[in-house]
Amino acid sequence: MPMHRRAFLASTALAAFPLTSRLRAEWEPSVRYPDPRVRIVDDSFAKYRLSLAKVERIATGMRWSEGPVWFGDGRFLLWSDIPNNRMMKWEEETGAVSVFRKPSNNSNGNTRDRQGRLVTCEHDARRVTRTEYDGSIAVIADSFDGKPLNSPNDVVCKSDGSLWFTDPPFGILGFYEGHKAPSVLPTNVYRWDPATKELSVVIGEISRPNGLAFSPDESKLYVVEAGVTPRVIRVYDVTDNGTQLTNGRTLITAEEGGTPDGFRVDIDGNLWVGWGMGRHGLDGVSVFNPDGRMIGRIDLPERCANVCFGGRHRNRLFMCGSTSMYSLFVNTQGAAGG
Repeated sequence: MPMHRRAFLASTALAAFPLTSRLRAEWEPSVRYPDPRVRIVDDSFAKYRLSLAKVERIATGMRWSEGPVWFGDGRFLLWSDIPNNRMMKWEEETGAVSVFRKPSNNSNGNTRDRQGRLVTCEHDARRVTRTEYDGSIAVIADSFDGKPLNSPNDVVCKSDGSLWFTDPPFGILGFYEGHKAPSVLPTNVYRWDPATKELSVVIGEISRPNGLAFSPDESKLYVVEAGVTPRVIRVYDVTDNGTQLTNGRTLITAEEGGTPDGFRVDIDGNLWVGWGMGRHGLDGVSVFNPDGRMIGRIDLPERCANVCFGGRHRNRLFMCGSTSMYSLFVNTQGAAGG
């Protein structure tokens, strides 16, 4: 059976669970261990679920949360609240939530480079920036071939220091997540070279690329293609000393009508994918093994856009619900570079 069909059948089976156990108008933490919101779809997921860990809501009050990134040296989480034109901060030690940056140019995806600096995709400014140690902001990229980028969406950093980012038009379609403007470039995936400071197109055939992540050994790059129905997650082989991509193919097809958005990869190569808006109401996180088979689900009361791993041991999954931030301790760790 094709891998995408297995994913479809698994997600269809999940829909048989009562919605009242998964979707609530008001958030209430589970009173049970193990948390019934963390569900084993395939037996291989059992080792990743901690029997004494629950889904927690650690912040709320956003309009559309995106781009979580963990700062272990400061023990805090940052993420974007795109329509509110701000970046938020949550402190692990105190649980305090505050505004980190406003205005943020309708920031979306975030990551850290290999020197620990914040790298941000900005919808409104149509650029990728880096926050230096002194707080100043440097422009990494805002154009290609003399033309403005569309609206950089998500970004990851490879071990050689290169930055890879997607450039769909979502931030220039209207005034809610940026500003309305014409698109003059294809919706490419780019690689920024830290030595030459130049951009190159590594994928030019994807319609509206969205989330992206490398496999733990960086031999593969996964990318969500958002401009097709149903959405798919494609995988490419990384070649030419880690600078080019070949052999693009579909790994996962969201046949239940859901919307895979952003994701991160754990050290075993599993994809933890923000999911939602399907006709079965599968809002939350879907977990797929490297072969593209769904193995687990984390149910949330709202669509999840993106995730990251953090905490002292990178074993805490942070999940951007639409208006809230959720977390869950898991029995794995996030791969580097997310």
